Amino acid sequence: MSLLDEIYEQPAVLAGLLETQAAVDAVAAAIAARAVSSVYLAARGSSEHAGIYGQYVLGALAGLPVALAAPSLFTVYGRPPRLDRCLVVGVSQSGQSPDIVAVLDEGRRQGALTLAITNDPGSPLAHAAELVLPINAGPERAVAATKTYTGALMLFAMLAAALSGEPSLADELRRAPAAVASALQRAEPVVAAAERFKGMGHCVILGRGFHFATALEWALKLKELTYVVADRYSTAEFQHGPVALVEPGFPVLAVAPSDPGDGPVRELLTRLAQERGAELLALSDDEATLAAARVGLRLPAGVPPWLMPLVSAGPAQLFCYHLALARGLNPAAPRGLSKVTLTH
Repeated sequence: MSLLDEIYEQPAVLAGLLETQAAVDAVAAAIAARAVSSVYLAARGSSEHAGIYGQYVLGALAGLPVALAAPSLFTVYGRPPRLDRCLVVGVSQSGQSPDIVAVLDEGRRQGALTLAITNDPGSPLAHAAELVLPINAGPERAVAATKTYTGALMLFAMLAAALSGEPSLADELRRAPAAVASALQRAEPVVAAAERFKGMGHCVILGRGFHFATALEWALKLKELTYVVADRYSTAEFQHGPVALVEPGFPVLAVAPSDPGDGPVRELLTRLAQERGAELLALSDDEATLAAARVGLRLPAGVPPWLMPLVSAGPAQLFCYHLALARGLNPAAPRGLSKVTLTH
């Protein structure tokens, strides 16, 4: 099983998770019964990026504020915050990292409701939690997370939809795996884009709102697989200083699908390309944004913004995979990395 195989398994993994709706509904009922008013979320790496998507989708659909945990408060300083009125969530594909487990252990000690989202329901993280949502992605052997990342996104989306009480969201969820499959079928322009950008040593990656998680994950995959120095920003934050980096030929990669906030994003990207000479690669379904880019990677149209991160992740992963090959690197063996990273 190769990294490329695991990228292409994602539609099937997401479709399988939709069959576990009853388990997600049970978790939603437990959350409602405890009158949870906020979420405290602990994760690292790709799992943290999935959690940032969760921050947006739980806020937008379920009205729950989500704070990202500082695990060192638990493991280094021994001064954890009060968690008794929170839903404490740990996200980890392996469920092994001691600092994430420590957050859930403390949450449970304080009487908080605890939830683990993990690909290993027998892991220490799962045992630490009162509630568990398995990612059910099957073995993920490649070092870089792909199907476990989008599986975690799907579980957050399903949970937020269940908590919202809006029946129409379930119909939108059911269409998501087909949209993911459609995005992954458009590999030829991704290969050409990778060839064009194979010489870059640095870039910035931009996204905002629901799409910020994809920008974060895209940057991580570039660092892991291609050793490109990839900095990532929300398009709003980027304008508060870092935009000064951009000069003619500077690579800017953007996740910019159709969205209620796409007007200012499109305006910024157009300005960067036309006035500052940025080498702009845009991942989008918006015609004006694609036209403004030096290279446009087209996303399927008609995907609701809250679900587009499940769809946009695949082309970003494929770009990193093919960029690694174009640079003469082995994406199956990124240097200095292992599948499970234990932090304390």
